Amino acid sequence: MLYISRHSEHKVLPGDTDMLVENWMNRNVVLIDANRSLLDAKRLFRKHDVRLLPVMKNGCLVGVLTQDDIMRAFGSEATNLKAHEIAFILGEIAVEEVMSKDTITIPSDFTIEETAEVLLKHNISGAPVLDSKGRIVGTISRRELFRVLITLAGFSKKGMKFALQIRDKKGSIMQVENIVRKHGGRVASILTSYEGGPAGYRTLFIKAYGVDRERLSELIEALKSKAELLYMIDRKENIRQIYKRPDEEELM
Repeated sequence: MLYISRHSEHKVLPGDTDMLVENWMNRNVVLIDANRSLLDAKRLFRKHDVRLLPVMKNGCLVGVLTQDDIMRAFGSEATNLKAHEIAFILGEIAVEEVMSKDTITIPSDFTIEETAEVLLKHNISGAPVLDSKGRIVGTISRRELFRVLITLAGFSKKGMKFALQIRDKKGSIMQVENIVRKHGGRVASILTSYEGGPAGYRTLFIKAYGVDRERLSELIEALKSKAELLYMIDRKENIRQIYKRPDEEELM
């Protein structure tokens, strides 16, 4: 028997930056019984456009099935089979024979960062999401994580992005932010990273809209006076200018 639980589709409102997984997960939960065939599973993947199927047996979660699990069941032999032969074999194999039995689940109150860490640590593409009572309320996969990244970075809106190497000291981010604002920019997002930079520095990524493009060269010089400008991307005008890569000095 196939179990399908439907929830209203979650819509991310403008400015919604809540980083809890329950606000970004796929709420269209499609369940499959462990005794059903891989052919049934393949049809569900196609019909509902989902990345993973929580597998149930006697009302309990006993595993997870992904499309990759189905492909691994065939190996390289699938390339030599015809479509009807593949369909026949899929119909003969039970989901529980192929599913991942060591099921990793994500609490609904986990943050997106914690969720990404779990998926990376266990080398899995997604996982069921459970509420405080242990009920499956959604699934989270790389697709949802990519959506978070794109949304929070404001990628769909064509603004400007600057990457700079700044000193790791109080007020250094505010200095750069004030320069952008002074040149008409409205700061949409700010991210920083310590990866790949020298000690005492970090890389700053700042996304802004409304920058006065007639004063762009003036803005660039002002930024260079306060930090090491690595690159500037103007998505509206499709301009990419690389000034310096973080590891450039190490290669010289």
